[in-house]
Amino acid sequence: MKLVVGIATAGRREQLTQTLFQLAKQTRLPDALVICPAEVSDYDPAVAGILPFPVLSVAAPRGSSSQRNAIIAACADADIMVFFDDDYYPNPDYLAEAEKLLQLQNIVVARGYLLADGIGGPGIEQEQALRLIADRKPLPPWDSAIKTTYGGYGCNMVIKMATVRQHGIRFDENLPLYGWQEDIDFSRALAAYGRVVICLRMTGVHLGTKRGRTSGLRFGYSQIANPVYLCKKGTMSPGYAGWMVLKNLLANILKSLWPEPWVDRRGRLKGNIRALGDLARGRMDPRRILCME
Repeated sequence: MKLVVGIATAGRREQLTQTLFQLAKQTRLPDALVICPAEVSDYDPAVAGILPFPVLSVAAPRGSSSQRNAIIAACADADIMVFFDDDYYPNPDYLAEAEKLLQLQNIVVARGYLLADGIGGPGIEQEQALRLIADRKPLPPWDSAIKTTYGGYGCNMVIKMATVRQHGIRFDENLPLYGWQEDIDFSRALAAYGRVVICLRMTGVHLGTKRGRTSGLRFGYSQIANPVYLCKKGTMSPGYAGWMVLKNLLANILKSLWPEPWVDRRGRLKGNIRALGDLARGRMDPRRILCME
């Protein structure tokens, strides 16, 4: 099977380089790596010369959805696409396990088990991530390692490309910039044709690097607008969308009193309020963040 790794990146040149060095440690190397930087300066092409697999760089407008779609377009003959974030460190056997997984059952999307996720905190330093990877517990047997889940997680997501091509499924570019929930939308579109799972044998660490993320105002707007949009589209259930909106709104209200230093809670709350106002006026649209600072 031809297995390709795709990485959409923005504003993290040094972090991307470190992630590529970790990718080179895979026991099953990718047949190719496709990188889509938001800006030319986001990727150091000199790194490609010291990696043990072919590297292709493609261009697209800034945005996780448009950049990932450009990667898909560049991989017409891939059997498996593995999307990694530019701050995700996979265990050395991740790709080997991913290849085995997609040969087992009618699985169209899979995400791995996170040994740690820095997205909800200040982030995880590289040394800590490497310790977690080195100290991983033995893998569970296959018969207990695969669990059905609602959607993939963009930081590490394995996709059966034949299904993507057959049904013309793409990431929704109406979810601009950081995208937020574009992985759920993509997964639920594919779920009509096979299983969406989490595999406990595919493991790694998501550093949750804060550099390169969208502003608090924009992200706060997306926290409301994107679930509502996907609910209307039909790729997110009303219950899931409502729970997500309420959870984030309450978190931003409560934590804006004593915000974490790594989160712009007040900016997010302002974005939440603006989105709710637009919803009440019937003009809410995820793309409105493109007009915000």
